[in-house]
Amino acid sequence: MNPNPFLGTTRHEPELMMEINTTPLIDVMLVLLVMLIITIPLQLHAVNLQLPNEATSVQADAAIVRIDVAADNSVSIDGLPVTDREALDAILIEVARNQHPQPELQINANALARYDAVASVLASAQRQGLSKLSILGIDRFFEE
Repeated sequence: MNPNPFLGTTRHEPELMMEINTTPLIDVMLVLLVMLIITIPLQLHAVNLQLPNEATSVQADAAIVRIDVAADNSVSIDGLPVTDREALDAILIEVARNQHPQPELQINANALARYDAVASVLASAQRQGLSKLSILGIDRFFEE
């Protein structure tokens, strides 16, 4: 018998793995995917308005056009009902064209009116170049 068991005998060593361990790579890819999902801004259907930094008072000679959005999403301008978006655009074109200085649009939206009805009024006003906007009764939406 050989006193040294490692000399002259075959050893049973584990075979070398020739494949790459993909578990850490998958972990890194999942972390990167989560970071990408979190950092991508959500796509919102929003109307970008250029609002003033501070409140301004209404000039005495400036006209005021009141736009009401009712609970059933119907729109009226100075008490006259507006049937569709094209009619709204036509009225706002006339308001923007015929009155100098530019009139102030006072938008009064019912609390039950849908957001898209109010947003379409804001978008129409911005398309026609009307930038003096005020939203009436907004304080009723804030809790004290």
